Amino acid sequence: MHAPRNARGAALLIVLWVVVILTGVVTLFATAARTEGMQARTLARSTAARYAAEAGIEVAAMHLQGSDPRLRWLPDGRPQRFSFDRHQLEVRVVDESAKVDLNAAPLDVLSGLFAALQVDPDRARALAGAIMDWRDTDNLVNAEGGAEDSDYAQAGLPYGAKDRPFDTVSELRQVLGMDSATFDRVRPYLTVYTGQARPSPNFAARPVLQAMGMTPEQVGVVLAQRGQGAPGQPAPLPGQLDTLAAQGTGTYSISSLATRADGTRVRIQAAIRIGGGGGSGQMYLPLSWRVGESD
Repeated sequence: MHAPRNARGAALLIVLWVVVILTGVVTLFATAARTEGMQARTLARSTAARYAAEAGIEVAAMHLQGSDPRLRWLPDGRPQRFSFDRHQLEVRVVDESAKVDLNAAPLDVLSGLFAALQVDPDRARALAGAIMDWRDTDNLVNAEGGAEDSDYAQAGLPYGAKDRPFDTVSELRQVLGMDSATFDRVRPYLTVYTGQARPSPNFAARPVLQAMGMTPEQVGVVLAQRGQGAPGQPAPLPGQLDTLAAQGTGTYSISSLATRADGTRVRIQAAIRIGGGGGSGQMYLPLSWRVGESD
């Protein structure tokens, strides 16, 4: 006895729908598995690159405190390039004493740094005054045109001058009058770790030397004495290296960029203090540590 034709058609339709559903389920499962596999490979590559970048920090710390002056790195920002575990590393070290301390620098140094970075002189003085007002404990506006609580309120900001020292360089973003473009230009030359009113010229970059009141001729002489017209040029002679390395303060900012052959890149930016009370067996004390970001 044969089933009615319409019953056979309904059964066939049900079978077709089951096949379609099963095909969709298998496709979704395969897509999810492929996506998870790609994510796992990407995570593995980025993790390997991160550890390679951390290795760059360790290598830099080792070269900053070695007893052999011929092996010590000059902390003036020149790139050090080498390979590590299938990664290419580029490491740059700058002595923090070569930077302008946001909590200690006087107004002339602060405004001089902005001016050296092509900020309009009037705005440079106003920004320097606002920095002074941010960190001092009074509510008096700086004579150069700073900013206290009433100025922040007038600008529509929900906060006023901090009236305490800067904790990080990135805090400068909150100072009235600061914008992202200016911050990005000035950030590499700033610190909060030295407590020095004036930077040391030993490793200072050109804008910092200009901020200290040096003429272009004097800046040229200083850079020539350390054998460096700009970061990346040949290192000084061994005698010069020995003298300059001995003048390092022990607090450094380090940028370590690890690059894989497949293009995966991870950058770590850290500030460390050599022999600064780290744990047992540690060469340094980390002061800040950023993966893929700046302070």
